[in-house]
Amino acid sequence: MHKNHNEDEIYDRNEQGEAPADCTHDCSTCGSDCASRTTPESFQQPLRTGSRVDKVIAVVSGKGGVGKSLVTSLLACEMQRRGHQAAVLDADITGPSIPQAFGIHGNAIGGEDFLYANRSRTGVEMMSINLLLPNETDPVVWRGPVIAGAVTQFWTDVLWEDVEYMFVDMPPGTGDVPLTVFQSLPVAGVVVVTSPQELVSMIVAKAVNMAAMLNVPVLGLVENMSYFKCPDCGREHAVFGESHIETIAAENDIPIVAKLPIDPAIAQAVDAGKIEDLEAPWLSALADSIEGK
Repeated sequence: MHKNHNEDEIYDRNEQGEAPADCTHDCSTCGSDCASRTTPESFQQPLRTGSRVDKVIAVVSGKGGVGKSLVTSLLACEMQRRGHQAAVLDADITGPSIPQAFGIHGNAIGGEDFLYANRSRTGVEMMSINLLLPNETDPVVWRGPVIAGAVTQFWTDVLWEDVEYMFVDMPPGTGDVPLTVFQSLPVAGVVVVTSPQELVSMIVAKAVNMAAMLNVPVLGLVENMSYFKCPDCGREHAVFGESHIETIAAENDIPIVAKLPIDPAIAQAVDAGKIEDLEAPWLSALADSIEGK
């Protein structure tokens, strides 16, 4: 096949391992196998010496108040109940709620340049900004980059001991912290939490699309506050309107992995710091899926 002069030049340079004359230095869009070819830069941060985390699962939501922290806590409890060492990294710096759910109120301790992860009654390891503040009710009034830096330090500066499954409780939205987590931690999958409200469809799509942009697989969709089961007649009532989760799942090509009810016992357990006493059969299938990954 005839090649013009410019093609000959590019071909000869590639044969010699040199970059083409018109190289843009964007290797992601180029098929040339030259010596200067580079792989995309990795922003993943290493764990501190002595730490071990086998698998990281991020729990996300497009908006606040849908039960993301609840799902995170229940998944950690379920994996711990199954005999795995579980952990929670609370990345919701301005709205931390993980320690409260587990009934942990003491300050984290550590050495000169590291912190020990706090442990719950059943052994779940965790780190949250509320374990570092002088008072739990102190607000965290920080700018985005500082908040993102704190989340990175929870990964790099905490001694995580033989963790098999770490669940990251993300803040809502697609801002600095979710981007930092996806780039800095080896996230193996994402669980998206939503509610029955119709407007959530667009919000879920944003979270799913962010995961796709960063090449992180979505493990499934969890609908919280899905229904209320009457204790007298046993009928299920859609308190917040009819669910749109089937449509949302189909539009985004992700499976529905759980529907959590509105149950006063759940709120009571969280408020009392006794989430580990709460059975969560709704998440069994999701836990099976995570174990099988």
